[in-house]
Amino acid sequence: MGFIELGLNEVLAEKLAASGIAEPSEVQKQALPALIEGKDGVIVSPTGTGKTLAYLLPLLQKIDGTRKETQALVLAPTQELAMQIMREAEAYGQPLGIKATALIGGASLARQLERMKGKPALIVGTPGRVREVASTRKLNLHAVSFVVVDETDRIFSLGGKSDVENLLKQCSRDRQTVFVSATRSQAMKEAENKWQRDPWVSDVTEKENENGLSSTLQHWYFLTDRREKIDLIRRIVRHMKPSSALLFVNDTEKIGELLAKLRFEGVSVDALYGDTRGQERGEVMQRFRQGRTKLLIATDVAARGLDLPGLPLVIQYEPALDADHYVHRSGRTARMGREGTSITLIAPEERFIIDKLEKQLKIEIQPRTLYEGKVVTLEESDAKRGQALERKPKLEWKSKAEYLASLQPESPKAPSTSSAEASKTPRNTSGTRSDTRRDSRSVSPSTERAPRTEGKSVPKTTAQTSSRPSSQAPARTTTRPSAKSSVNPPSANADARPLTAGSPAKPSAKAATRTVKPDGKSASDTEAQTQAKPQTKPVASAKSAKPAKTKTDRARDQKNKGAPKWLKEKRESATSPSDPKQ
Repeated sequence: MGFIELGLNEVLAEKLAASGIAEPSEVQKQALPALIEGKDGVIVSPTGTGKTLAYLLPLLQKIDGTRKETQALVLAPTQELAMQIMREAEAYGQPLGIKATALIGGASLARQLERMKGKPALIVGTPGRVREVASTRKLNLHAVSFVVVDETDRIFSLGGKSDVENLLKQCSRDRQTVFVSATRSQAMKEAENKWQRDPWVSDVTEKENENGLSSTLQHWYFLTDRREKIDLIRRIVRHMKPSSALLFVNDTEKIGELLAKLRFEGVSVDALYGDTRGQERGEVMQRFRQGRTKLLIATDVAARGLDLPGLPLVIQYEPALDADHYVHRSGRTARMGREGTSITLIAPEERFIIDKLEKQLKIEIQPRTLYEGKVVTLEESDAKRGQALERKPKLEWKSKAEYLASLQPESPKAPSTSSAEASKTPRNTSGTRSDTRRDSRSVSPSTERAPRTEGKSVPKTTAQTSSRPSSQAPARTTTRPSAKSSVNPPSANADARPLTAGSPAKPSAKAATRTVKPDGKSASDTEAQTQAKPQTKPVASAKSAKPAKTKTDRARDQKNKGAPKWLKEKRESATSPSDPKQ
């Protein structure tokens, strides 16, 4: 069944087709015939089911665009919802020549009063501002024959019931009154009995869900500590990667803290307050719809009536105060048959709230957790953790000392000397300790090789001949002689000692400490000669010695300053004594 079969005129049907709406929704199929007929109505349907067009299309069709007076009034609890209704009214009322004006709080009152001079046929606004404008006698409601109160239960809960009743009293007695809401509270039922005549009530909730929630909506909760909620939000947004998400808080005072901490964590986030001005509110919503902001923080009042058809995720930083608040929060997603997810973050002491909501709404809110970057059930998380523990061997320590010893790195072991290498090491048969270090300036005569000369033979000195050890004596490495031994060498008798039978020949200390140089002199002889030379002071030469100047010479030098050369020579020859040889 199409819109024309439901009683809608061709102009509106063509506009709907141009907007891409070919078939009416379930709530529209039930509401259009009854409202076009002129009956009072109560539309109780989940959010995102097309309630706005269900009452707006019959309203526009009943308005006479030629009359210069206000004929219809639509009330909304928030500025955002009022502006959404206003945009729909302008889009579908333009082909019919119907003028509409928005009267919302937070905007310029003077500008709104200026627009009222155009005699708009439709007024869309918040109850407080509409009542304020009506009190100035700039708005006449006597000719209003069609009144719609959208989100009725929310308006009543916010204290707007008195404003609504005051405006209804100013309207025509033959008016048509429609109450629209996602839930039907007791205050709403009392208003129905007081202000409506035999109202028609939609039964869409019975086909969708008795609690007013979409059947395509998933309900999850995450159990976490209060201090870890902000980090959990960051992880959820990071791993689930939603195109956009709405974050609900119970208290407005927490918005500033959440906004600062989430921005510090690198989350693209913005905030929407209930008292945000119209221009700032529009800029925030524009950034959110364009995708420049991924996360939007709002209270229940600020987010009431938000039209976000493609919103995939709703996060509740704190549990909803009651079932109605939970329905309105979760109803921001899974609209018009789309899938959506509602996540509630609860602390261990708030677990009873989930049980309470499940009983009241007759739904199942399933527990979820994050494991390895994925949202999994508790059973899947436990199974994966168990598999990880099985793969990882468990280390058991008998004592604390063994555990600390295992943390210390192993020290490299010193290489041990093998018996074969030890056998190659020469042993000292003389009973004294041999020094394996060799001084570069003291070399044993037996191992010193004489320099090679061309055509000349180097004669062997007596010290070299007498200091050669026998073949039975082991090789000894000598050290550099001390200054005492070089200055006062031992006597010649030490070299002439006779060798006893069976004793090895030992080189003398003098021979062992003497080093032969290429010129035939030993190092000890050269050192002794150097120390024997007398230390004399340098004497100045005869040319460098200058006689002391007399007083006459100093006077002459002072007089010759600045004089020419010939005059200086003449003066010097006159004062110099005569040569005796002449």
